Amino acid sequence: MSTSVKTDAAPAGQPQLTGDLAMWIFILAELAAFSLFILAFSVTQWLRPDVFMDGRAQLDSSTGWAMTAGLLTSGFLAALAVERVRKNHARQAAALLIAAIASGMVYVVLKLGEYSHLASAGFDLEYNTFFTLYWLTTAFHFLHVLLGLVVLGILSVLCMRGHFGAHRYSGMESGVLYWHMIDLVWVILFPLVYLLGSP
Repeated sequence: MSTSVKTDAAPAGQPQLTGDLAMWIFILAELAAFSLFILAFSVTQWLRPDVFMDGRAQLDSSTGWAMTAGLLTSGFLAALAVERVRKNHARQAAALLIAAIASGMVYVVLKLGEYSHLASAGFDLEYNTFFTLYWLTTAFHFLHVLLGLVVLGILSVLCMRGHFGAHRYSGMESGVLYWHMIDLVWVILFPLVYLLGSP
């Protein structure tokens, strides 16, 4: 009687999909949802450029740049964590994931500060078309960031417990892929919401 160990390594010369197929399907569904928000924002901006220009004047683009730096740095650290796991250094990967969470929290703190400032100034969901779409679009993304940070936290715990290693890392790849999706969406949202057509 022979036993076999299931691994994530593909036979030599055979291409392998990064992460799980189910995660790719989920990411594509999420991207489709974000695409609807982006399309609505873009079309409405084309119809009401003056309203959107005035709305952007109330946003601080330097805060947007800082949030972008926080998310991209977090994505880079998470990618390094995947490489560490592939080389069987799960504890190093856990440390990198914790650093990725800390970097991602820069976005969370700045975004909450921005929300608080806008709400106290009266720029709420019903103020005008720009702010209706601003709140709906960025809040939808913000919720994904929170979920993504939870995923990174779970991955870091699993790494510390030795769940991932050189021959078992598909789950790690899937979780980090989700985080990269969040980064990608923000890279599109940032110029769309903060920069395009601004004075």
